[in-house]
Formats: sequence, C-alpha cells, structure tokens
Amino acid sequence: MRSALFSAENLEKESQQPGMRLQNSKMLKIELNGEAMARVGSMVAYQGQVQFQALGSGGIGKFIKQRLTGEGVPLMKLSGRGDVFLADLSKDVHIIDLEPGDALSINGSSVLAFDSTLQYDIKMVSGVGFASSAGLFNCVFSGHGRIAITTKGTPVVLNVDAPTYVDPQAAVCWSANLQTGYHRAEQLGLGTLLGRSTGEAFTMSFAGQGFVVVQPSEEPPVAGSGAQQQQGGLLGGLLQ
Repeated sequence: MRSALFSAENLEKESQQPGMRLQNSKMLKIELNGEAMARVGSMVAYQGQVQFQALGSGGIGKFIKQRLTGEGVPLMKLSGRGDVFLADLSKDVHIIDLEPGDALSINGSSVLAFDSTLQYDIKMVSGVGFASSAGLFNCVFSGHGRIAITTKGTPVVLNVDAPTYVDPQAAVCWSANLQTGYHRAEQLGLGTLLGRSTGEAFTMSFAGQGFVVVQPSEEPPVAGSGAQQQQGGLLGGLLQ
C-alpha cells in the first residue's frame, strides 16, 4: 500500500528516553515509564500497558478551590509503561522545562499534561479580576519537570523588559514572579458615552523580569466571571 500519508513525517517518533516529546505540532507523545498527569479527555491513542485514573482537579484541596473559583485543570493520572498520545482540539502544543526555582502562571484551559514531579496550585491573579472577564484565578506550577501547554495558533513570547500590556483573553501563561495589574487602553470620551468602543477597554499589565506567552486568539470570557469578581475579595485570602 502506498500513500503520502505514510511518509516519515507522519510516522511515530521513537526515542531512547522516556518522557514527553512532540509527535507533531498538534500532538504530544509521552513515552511512559511510571506516572504522568494529563487533561481529562486528551488521550487520542496509546500502546502498551497504561492505566488511566480520574483525579478531578488533583486532590480535595484543589477540587474545593476549583469549585469556588471555576478554574483548575480536570486531571487524569497515567501510569504504567507504554506510549500515550495526547491532543486538544488541534491546538498547537508546546513543551516547557521547569527548573528548581522556576514558577509558571498559566490559564487552566491551556494545560495539556505535566510530569508528576511538578507541583501546582490555584492562585489569585492580583490586580486583574475587576477589569477583565478572563477570570481571577490561574494555575501556578513549580518544581522540576516538563509541562505541555496548548495555544490557539502560533504564539509570541514577549520579554518583559518594558511596560507590557496584553489582552486578558490572549494571555496564555507568564513568569509567576511578574507583577500583574490592569491598564485602561481605551480613552474616555464622547464616543464612549455614546456607546462606541474599540473593544480594548482594559488590558493586563505586566512588570518585573520574565516573559508572557500571547496566542493569536482570544479565549471566550469565563462563565460566571461576574460572580467571580464579586467573590474575589472574599476568596483571595483563602486561596493565597
């Protein structure tokens, strides 16, 4: 049987080392020898002896926080030996290596998989919630290991070496040490009073030393974000 479908670029990528690697730009391959964590429903194929266990948001504490905030990652644990292929609605997949001392703040919707050696928690995004509908809370990952994230299209990575402003629905992840806030991008005037708008009333602001990953697509507003904003002051102390 002959077809361009069977060209080398479409064949399974093999490696001598276990762990995560890109099968292609839209698909992650985990050569599993132990455990890994992945988004529920993201498995598209697997080979070998692999078990799947649903974990909710990764423990009772994170489950409670997810119920309160609407954020988090619905997780499953992969265990055993074999090859597991993951994808999420044909989004682009990117792998980030975290070293000890690193911390990454990321929208839960952009998390595809991560090594079980990483720790994560749900944290309030300071200074942003009252100005956006992107949600008040993000997942913060730290430790040593790999995390696979997804973007809608090819992103740009901005080095925060000057005042940096990003549409909240386009910000995928950023260095957790950055200071976040909000910035009024649209100038108030007669047009605003008459109902005319640029659609860019507020942006997220970033300051400090680090990076921000921005995708060329805006995530839809988080359902119930108005209620989240009202609860933000009450929940902030609990979730920090």
